[in-house]
Amino acid sequence: MHLQRRLLLGIGALLLLVSIGTFGYVLIEGWNFPDAIYMTIITLSTVGYQEVDVLSNAGRVFTGFLIVGGVGVIFYTATSIVGYFIEQGLRGIFWRRRMENQISKIKNHFIICGYGRVGREVTADFARRKVPFVIIDPVETAFTKAKEEGYLCIPGSASSDETLEKAGISRARGLIAAAGSDSDNVFITLCGRELNPKIFIVSRAYHEDSISKLERAGANKVVLPLRVGGNRMAMLAMRPMVVNFIDTFFGKPSSPFELEDIMVADNSPLSGKSVGEGEKLAGLTILALRKKDGTLIPKPGAEAIIEAGDELIVIGKRKHLEKVEAETT
Repeated sequence: MHLQRRLLLGIGALLLLVSIGTFGYVLIEGWNFPDAIYMTIITLSTVGYQEVDVLSNAGRVFTGFLIVGGVGVIFYTATSIVGYFIEQGLRGIFWRRRMENQISKIKNHFIICGYGRVGREVTADFARRKVPFVIIDPVETAFTKAKEEGYLCIPGSASSDETLEKAGISRARGLIAAAGSDSDNVFITLCGRELNPKIFIVSRAYHEDSISKLERAGANKVVLPLRVGGNRMAMLAMRPMVVNFIDTFFGKPSSPFELEDIMVADNSPLSGKSVGEGEKLAGLTILALRKKDGTLIPKPGAEAIIEAGDELIVIGKRKHLEKVEAETT
């Protein structure tokens, strides 16, 4: 039987025994309720205090059975309580070891710092797209929720170097600072940039004047959720068909196409190829090409050459995107 069920059964049996003892003394000896419950408790606990009153023969027999039953039930309940807490402790240890082992094996993942409203939205989108990620949150309720959802997560402050290292920041693709305050996000950004100078950092800002601070701290992009929400509402009002088109083709799990940006590595099969050759090879449509010097070429011609260090903005099916990402990064 599971220890939790044993614990509940033991507590239930103990309460039942107290009830039987109390009403037994009331019926057999005619005592009032406080005396009866007091006598029941000292009898079950076998502490040996003085009896409330002289017991009749029937009361003595009843007390004997109560003692025998009480010792058994109390022993059963006590062992169940001890076993339950030992099990919870061991379960926590095993869970942490299993979590650390899983996190140590992933790479090119994202670290989400903060599992609040914004963090949960980011997590849901990553999970839908099957993007690997690790959640960090110091709040027990948020961490427990992430744990119950089955996500890789670490309790603690994301501004701690040790916590970020446990999350595999040296192997991570990006970091998302979505903590509850701008000051926390600035510090998280600073720590993340120091531990991995090449990591891509996206930070949430609550106030306009925090944008420059987060950028100076090392954030590649800063997002104000209120501004993003306002822009989307404006787009829905002015260009509803455009938004519906984007949502229909790129915002649903069932969508056949996705937009993606891809960094071209030195060993990429696309390196040295023309845009036309790259599209045929990858089965994707290249919408824009950002050269390594920062020059952006929208709708590049078929003769444009793709070089290592360039960044491609492409559209295509998920299976083709996954193949290209695996080959080019």
